[in-house]
Amino acid sequence: MAHALLSIPNLPISSPTKKISTLSSPRARTRAAPRACLNQSPQPPNPSLLTSITNLLWGPSLPPGLLISTVRTAWHSTWQLMMSQLAPSDTSGRYSRPPSRFRWANFSGQIPTALHLYVGLPCPWAHRTLIVRALKGLEDAVPVSIASPGPDGSWVFNDIRGGDSDVLLPGPDNANGCRNLREIYKLRRGGYDGRCTVPMLWDTKTKEVFCNESYDIIQLFNSGINELARNPGLDLSPPALKGKIEEWNQIIYPHVNNGVYRCGFAQSQEAYDLAVNDLFSTLDMLDEHLASSRYLCGGALTLADVCLFTTLIRFDLVYNVLFKCTKKKLLEYPNLHGYMRDIYQHAHCLL
Repeated sequence: MAHALLSIPNLPISSPTKKISTLSSPRARTRAAPRACLNQSPQPPNPSLLTSITNLLWGPSLPPGLLISTVRTAWHSTWQLMMSQLAPSDTSGRYSRPPSRFRWANFSGQIPTALHLYVGLPCPWAHRTLIVRALKGLEDAVPVSIASPGPDGSWVFNDIRGGDSDVLLPGPDNANGCRNLREIYKLRRGGYDGRCTVPMLWDTKTKEVFCNESYDIIQLFNSGINELARNPGLDLSPPALKGKIEEWNQIIYPHVNNGVYRCGFAQSQEAYDLAVNDLFSTLDMLDEHLASSRYLCGGALTLADVCLFTTLIRFDLVYNVLFKCTKKKLLEYPNLHGYMRDIYQHAHCLL
């Protein structure tokens, strides 16, 4: 495995104006990017960039057979839907992500054994659940249904799958036969009128939403249902590293995972400036840390790395373009970019 990790495949990432060696050169010195103005409307990517995004996000990804995807057409319209429906803000214009309603942490009963996972491929929070599900070998134990963004910004089910059964693409609701995610949430006892988000774990026996918090789900997949896993020996959150993992998550979640959304969904210049400075100062710190550490917690891949990866793999082609995270590209961070490629290759080796 160690030898295979040295042979990192070329990822379909668009080349920067200035070529930078991401694995061996010293940290690049770049001129400061002009200060972005929040009032400038986001522009759809040009055709060549759209092709690059499509190749990356609709092609085979991490791990093999898993995909992350993004909207392929009508970028400007999609942006407006996201801004109006998915981006609540506080009085200062700062993006405020509502907490998840259904938490495994609040569940006191026996863990269900008949679970069904609902995801949307563009969603990095859903992507992390697909990664851990695959690494633990839970594909047979926890079937999945894949929704896609509908015209109104909600998650809907459309059977657009191709002939390759190993490729995950949006399709029908395989557990309940519903037309959209909202219908599934409403099936639970007492109904539901709140935000209908992915990822979501559904208890097929009791017809109940079991969990819709992504970190709870990956913790459950990692150690909560090992009796169902084909790879129960893999532990992405070993007891000796739990403290470090939690420390990193306290940094990664607000400043990077959620940080890109705080930039893209900011409703005031002040909120945008604060978010973008937090994001890039954190990326600077992470790049420096990874100069002397293979992964965040040393030599072992952990849940913290999975959580960071799903943001990094989208950074240059999605967040930099659409969310105004333009201060630097990930390609300009030699250690972070090499780290992202290492994790990409690592998953291929594990599977």
